[in-house]
Amino acid sequence: MPHVLVPVARWHRWVDNFGSRHDGASLAVVDGGVLRGTAADGSHFTARLPFATEYDGPAEARAFATAAVAPAAWGVLLVRKGGFAIARLSGTTLVEHKIGQRHVQGRTKAGGQSQQRFARRRDNQARQAYEAAADHAARILAGATLVSTGGDHGAVDAVLADARLAHVTVVEPWLAVPDPRRAVLDQAIGDTQAIRVEVVNA
Repeated sequence: MPHVLVPVARWHRWVDNFGSRHDGASLAVVDGGVLRGTAADGSHFTARLPFATEYDGPAEARAFATAAVAPAAWGVLLVRKGGFAIARLSGTTLVEHKIGQRHVQGRTKAGGQSQQRFARRRDNQARQAYEAAADHAARILAGATLVSTGGDHGAVDAVLADARLAHVTVVEPWLAVPDPRRAVLDQAIGDTQAIRVEVVNA
């Protein structure tokens, strides 16, 4: 189901706006520690705290937002063939990060042996890029257990396959990002800390 990411600072207003659009809404804490809002017209939403945190407080928007607390040590890992971005944070504070770009040969329209040669070169370049990303990730994420990921699924899986990252637990949401740059990393850090909401409009 499609979801929206709502920054914690905007959560109370988001809930108020949902109620205004749908002629009021009642809140309840449901199984799995999530907050559910149900409107008079049948529309509803399900909200989940970041970092797979289960909510066990009152069915109230402000209390729910207050429970959205970032862990003492967590990270972000973004990988695509064109580069990577890795960050470790303490709460909301960026402790260390690394952004790198690597050249990976594009696809070729040539056939036969030339195509096979290009494919081998691309595979080698991609493997070297992922190995470089894994080296930095092993160092930067050494103290972090919860990590959000994004970019290219195959690239992220290749990096996380490194034994030095076996301690990492991946948390939602998956971050669909372009080639990682600093602005992309900053957005990913914000998105990871946001409340994840699934909305069904009647």
